[in-house]
Formats: sequence, C-alpha cells, structure tokens
Amino acid sequence: MSGEAARVELPGDVSSPFEVYVNGVLQQPGRDYRVEPGSLVFERPLEREGRLGFWRWTSMFLGIAGSYGRNDSVDLVYERGGRRVVATGLPIRRG
Repeated sequence: MSGEAARVELPGDVSSPFEVYVNGVLQQPGRDYRVEPGSLVFERPLEREGRLGFWRWTSMFLGIAGSYGRNDSVDLVYERGGRRVVATGLPIRRG
C-alpha cells in the first residue's frame, strides 16, 4: 500500500467526538487524518501485514527469518450510550 493514502471505515455507531490512534499514538484531525462521510482518510500509507504463507511461517518457526512487515493498527475511542467504547484493529484500505 506504499505511497497511497489509506482509508479506514468508521463503525456505524460512531459520532463526534472521537479519538483516533495509530499504533497507540493519538492522531490529530486535520494534521494526521481527515474525516469523510463514514471514513477516516490518512494521506500517508498505512499497512496491515497479511496472513503468513506456509514458507514464511515455517522460516519464522525455525528461527531462519523474523516478521519484519509493517503492521499498522488503527484504533478508535468513542462513546456509545454514555459508555466509552474502543474499536481496535480497524480495516485499512487504499485511499
């Protein structure tokens, strides 16, 4: 996903205000992302490591190689019915 904007779909029950975290770091609206109807848009690329294939998993298991892929995590903190809710590991799509 390198070089492209990233889009994260918001859960259906989200309303402002909410907090956005990428890899545990609080993001600022307007600087780090923008809000579009139903989604957040990050101008920088965000990536999720996909499922490991058999050979990659085997090489990690045997200690031949590690997992060095990027695995960004987008989390959202918001209120639902007066309670604080955390949505973690939201799906990341190309912008």
